[in-house]
Amino acid sequence: MNNGVRLHRDDMVIIALKDLAKGQRLDDPNADSGIVLAEDVPQGHKVAARAITKGEHVLKFGYSIGVATTDIGPGEWIHTHNLSTGLKGILDYTYEPTADGPGSGEKAEAAGAGPVEGHGAGLTNKELAEPSDGANGAEASNKPLYFDGYIRDNGEVGIRNEIWIINTVGCINKTCDIVARRASAEFGDRVDGVYHYAHPYGCSQLGDDLAFTQKLLASLARHPNAAGVLVVGLGCENNQVEAFKEAIGPHDERRIKFLKAQQAEDEIEEALELIQELVEYAETFKREPVSVSRLKIGLKCGGSDGFSGITANPLVGKMSDRLIAAGGSAILTEVPEMFGAEKILMDRAVNEGVFHQIVHLVNDFKQYFIRHNQEIYENPSPGNKAGGITTLEEKSLGCTQKGGHALVSDVIPYGQQAQKPGLTLLEAPGNDQVSVTALSAAGAHIVLFTTGRGTPFGGPVPTVKISTNSGLAARKKNWIDFDAGRLLDSHSMEELGDELWSYLLQLASGEAKTCSERNGFKEIAIFKDGVTL
Repeated sequence: MNNGVRLHRDDMVIIALKDLAKGQRLDDPNADSGIVLAEDVPQGHKVAARAITKGEHVLKFGYSIGVATTDIGPGEWIHTHNLSTGLKGILDYTYEPTADGPGSGEKAEAAGAGPVEGHGAGLTNKELAEPSDGANGAEASNKPLYFDGYIRDNGEVGIRNEIWIINTVGCINKTCDIVARRASAEFGDRVDGVYHYAHPYGCSQLGDDLAFTQKLLASLARHPNAAGVLVVGLGCENNQVEAFKEAIGPHDERRIKFLKAQQAEDEIEEALELIQELVEYAETFKREPVSVSRLKIGLKCGGSDGFSGITANPLVGKMSDRLIAAGGSAILTEVPEMFGAEKILMDRAVNEGVFHQIVHLVNDFKQYFIRHNQEIYENPSPGNKAGGITTLEEKSLGCTQKGGHALVSDVIPYGQQAQKPGLTLLEAPGNDQVSVTALSAAGAHIVLFTTGRGTPFGGPVPTVKISTNSGLAARKKNWIDFDAGRLLDSHSMEELGDELWSYLLQLASGEAKTCSERNGFKEIAIFKDGVTL
């Protein structure tokens, strides 16, 4: 394994593939003699490949990741002490489809898929930069193009046969927890699990906040991974059961049942009786072959590091392209982590109408920051910086790679379910729990969650933790499901792509479980933006 990687021929930086010491020579495919380090550089961080002048834009992925705040010499460490964001304000955008179609330009292709040039890490230019299609994607893999799922009475498809308990208000979280534990003990061997999703909202909320809560919970109630849903209300909350029924819309009374705790003599016993009915209904479903075109995956990164845009995110982008080539759906969110790379997505809009939807998605989220008197580009996090990410545009250029090369077919608001095949952009923040919950509510059967720092969190649907580096995978075997860090060693993108694709089909068929599922980590978090009474 080499000790450095330059990702694009125009890049001014080389990424350290391991901890490097002052005086060490760093491999550079563009320089015969390499670069001598002027100081120690941690793994995943950036080294100047040439002299950079103060005020000059620094390129990585072939794009600017910020502006040098001082003169920087060859071999110097580049990070927060000498590089700052070049982003500012709210921008105007112009619809500029290329002659060959949206997103076909060289720059969009480079940053949309990952590293493009010399690598020294077992990856090839073709593997990282070439978009997938039906010829070199799913259909050419000779892998089954189906999984064993549950076809629901309304035609939707689920990959789990679970019972979900959804409370309309936080006051009855503990009541619902008790019901879930008792129901699991009594009925757990007859379904794939009984789960309660605690949250603190549903009362003392007004306007958009209450609407967000209702829309999010209603979309979860409609999710096909839940064979049956018990909605438990208290009776005096803003989010009344009757109002919540309206948010859910038409539904099968065999699948969704309701209970008002204040009206029950013994709410726990009555809840258990209703769950028994739901379990009996769930037992009418059996797994059967389903086309992968019915599969939806959510795309998420959290605790990113300097390798996120080199390994795990491009690999997930390949999965997204592969599924979409087979007729399936992928959902990308974390809008604040599109800032600085949003034009790449805009250039891939399937038409001008979708282009304008993306513009509104991005600028409306910037207005959210402004409304709260917060800096729009206050990112990355301390953990991101420790892992080698310096600026928001650097983070965003890595983050958006999870969307692969597919055209953007739709843009949907928070709490709404994705309806169109292809790549959908979802309105939600970057927060791990909030965005994974939003992806689940949008209909994702599985969430692919890339991470360089690690987290035990799991959402309502199987949440696949994909490590950007092998050290994390080895250290946190109870958290990490798949090691994309092997791309830095001797494994190819094609090899790991086939391996991850097979694993996803096994997950969808119930033949495998994620670490978070085995550990019982299934949680939700709801977006909040308003007053509390």
